[in-house]
Amino acid sequence: MTAIKHALQRDIFTPNDERLLSIVNVCKAGKKKKNCFLCATVTTERPVQVKMVKVKKSDKGDFYKRQIAWALRDLAVVDAKDAIKENPEFDLHFEKIYKWVASSTAEKNAFISCIWKLNQRYLRKKIDFVNVSSQLLEELPKVTEESVPSGENQSVTGGDEEVVDVYQELNAREEQDIEIMMEGCECAISNAEAFAERLSRELQVLDGANIQSIMASEKQVNILMKLLDEALKEVDQIELKLSSYEEMLQSVKEQMDQISESNHLIHLSNTNNVKLLSEIEFLVNHMDLAKGHIKALQEGDLASSRGIEACTNAADALLQCMNVALRPGHDMLLAVKQQQQRFSDLREHFARRLASHLNNVFVQQGHDQSSTLAQHSVELALPNHHPFHRDLLRYAKLMEWLKSTDYGKYEGLTKNYMDYLSRLYEREIKDFFEVAKIKMTGTTKESKKFGLHGSSGKLTGSTSSLNKLSVQSSGNRRSQSSSLLDMGNMSASDLDVADRTKFDKIFEQVLSELEPLCLAEQDFISKFFKLQQHQSMPGTMTEAEDVDGGTLSRQHNAGVPLPVSSEKDMIRQMMIKIFRCIEPELNNLIALGDKIDSFNSLYMLVKMSHHVWTAQNVDPASFLSTTLGNVLVTVKRNFDKCISNQIRQMEEVKISKKSKVGILPFVAEFEEFAGLAESIFKNAERRGDLDKAYTKLIRGVFVNVEKVANESQKTPRDVVMMENFHHIFATLSRLKISCLEAEKKEAKQKYTDHLQSYVIYSLGQPLEKLNHFFEGVEARVAQGIREEEVSYQLAFNKQELRKVIKEYPGKEVKKGLDNLYKKVDKHLCEEENLLQVVWHSMQDEFIRQYKHFEGLIARCYPGSGVTMEFTIQDILDYCSSIAQSH
Repeated sequence: MTAIKHALQRDIFTPNDERLLSIVNVCKAGKKKKNCFLCATVTTERPVQVKMVKVKKSDKGDFYKRQIAWALRDLAVVDAKDAIKENPEFDLHFEKIYKWVASSTAEKNAFISCIWKLNQRYLRKKIDFVNVSSQLLEELPKVTEESVPSGENQSVTGGDEEVVDVYQELNAREEQDIEIMMEGCECAISNAEAFAERLSRELQVLDGANIQSIMASEKQVNILMKLLDEALKEVDQIELKLSSYEEMLQSVKEQMDQISESNHLIHLSNTNNVKLLSEIEFLVNHMDLAKGHIKALQEGDLASSRGIEACTNAADALLQCMNVALRPGHDMLLAVKQQQQRFSDLREHFARRLASHLNNVFVQQGHDQSSTLAQHSVELALPNHHPFHRDLLRYAKLMEWLKSTDYGKYEGLTKNYMDYLSRLYEREIKDFFEVAKIKMTGTTKESKKFGLHGSSGKLTGSTSSLNKLSVQSSGNRRSQSSSLLDMGNMSASDLDVADRTKFDKIFEQVLSELEPLCLAEQDFISKFFKLQQHQSMPGTMTEAEDVDGGTLSRQHNAGVPLPVSSEKDMIRQMMIKIFRCIEPELNNLIALGDKIDSFNSLYMLVKMSHHVWTAQNVDPASFLSTTLGNVLVTVKRNFDKCISNQIRQMEEVKISKKSKVGILPFVAEFEEFAGLAESIFKNAERRGDLDKAYTKLIRGVFVNVEKVANESQKTPRDVVMMENFHHIFATLSRLKISCLEAEKKEAKQKYTDHLQSYVIYSLGQPLEKLNHFFEGVEARVAQGIREEEVSYQLAFNKQELRKVIKEYPGKEVKKGLDNLYKKVDKHLCEEENLLQVVWHSMQDEFIRQYKHFEGLIARCYPGSGVTMEFTIQDILDYCSSIAQSH
């Protein structure tokens, strides 16, 4: 217990300037045994404060911790339970009763003894001791005055000295004496028993010397004893006087204690007053709204710039007052609750005023803009909303305030703005597109012919009207052709370049008007409704929701907040609701342009691609980028449909059996398409789409040219192939289309092959018998007969050769060539102008055959003297004369 007492004094009470006087090991009665220590302590500073402290060992078990402390003056009763029998239980009555069980009755009695002493010393019997042995209470004063050792007595009565310990350490002088003594005895360490016997003998010697000295000075001792008795009497008298003095000072001490406690209470009161003043100043400084601000919120003019500025400042001040970070306990103050309620009423009142005023502004905007629509009805231009945006942006800070304070009204204003502006923009945009359609078709009558009715801008023309338009637009092309082919309903029109350029300009103007309108509105929505345009956007709305706005409208009607994952999504949803008619109107305009001339899809693809590319560079997820991207898909479909229709029309071509074929119309169509496409797609972003279309078209042209050539009865197959592939090669060479280089080479090869084939086939007719004769000669040589022995064959001797040659004198050859020229002239068409090319090739081929025949005669009939009846010069003269005569 002594070690625990020292440990508690060192670790717990010394740091708090307290001294431990008594300790008892206890546990709570009637519960699971959890040991702790009750300690009686006094402070080392005056006025002395007596406390009873409960100390408990920590959960980790390596140190003690102070758990609870009671002032001894709060102790009312000490109940020892039984005054006769030994009982370790006892109760301490503070504000409630604490029941304890001591580890032993001796510890309990010692602890109660210490409490009684402290009560006598500092409290003057204010504590009642119940069931305590009367013998113990009677002996306690004696113990205090006489029996208690001096150290313990001082610790209780004096209160200022240290408690005497059972073990005392040696001081420095004592340690030095022992060391000197041990050095004088060599065996002090090696033989402790011998050292102890020596010390015992020396002690006996000293005792004897002391006794002899005392007996020698007995007289002096008696005198000393007498003096001691007198001193004791004097001490008793002094103690009596000190006791009287102490009784006199006790009242003074109590008064001083009261004054000290009073001073402590005054200091505590002053501290509390300072803190209270600080709290009040905090509340007044942060929760007081100026009267000017209150008036601005209640009556401020929301129409003038000065009034808007005053209301903005007042709203900011109100928000600061409402958002002040209250300290703990402030929200329980009645004044704070009343002020907060006043702020809430002011906020609610001003929010209603602001929402009502802005709703009126939205409605007025719709009326004002409607009055300006008439002046834009003739011009292809959309009304400018900049003045309206400029006026509304004055309320941007107030909208931000409303968003942070009353999101319900903010959301209601957002919905009303979308409702009013969507109707306004719908009228403006539909009128704008109506003007564009009228300008595209020329007049209102023509627009009705293309299926336009009223201001709805919807194309209601039937399939029959589209077929009629297609037949009319392709009529001129068929009349200019030789009427050899029936092309059916052509998708590409014969409008001249001026009309197509006009359509291109109108379509570009439409996109150029829509783009700044959408960007300006989106920028205004972001600034006015305080929505961030540049955030991450995890989710994307489906196309059906984008176009129809069904989900958005249903959620607004149900009063449910927009399920947006970011403010950027909210901007897109607002733009979708406001400009919900743009995409349908653009699709209708595209359908009209495609109806007027299917080649308009080329212009639209280039223009739309450029605007989509521009919009995506600004913001790839914006409403404008998404909408134009959706419309671009429609334009691309129309473009693909135009290509597919041209290929289908190639496959449906029927040729006339009575007329020569010439250049096939779909070959001319490809030339027109390629020339137009190259002029349109110059430096365009979507060149790849055109290259794919070229590949499909040229394959279709190649396949169907060959198909028509195989079906031709009037015109030889080689002529059809030669003329059309020559035309294709000339077109590709002129346009220099890089992706069709391989097809250009293929067209040239086919043209060359079929030219050669046609020339060889045609030249077999003027010298038919001669050709057959020499073919027989070559057959014999091929069978293994030597060339010089061919003349010995009966069917190919010299006489037969002379007979065949005589049948083809120069006059007959010229006549045969003349007939051949006329026949070639009938086969070839005038558009391609290949007659002279073909005739020159025939001349070269005829000369080549002539030289071949001469070579065969020289090898197979050597020395026979047989020669042709005409020369190469004669052939040249015949061909030149025939060409000039025709």
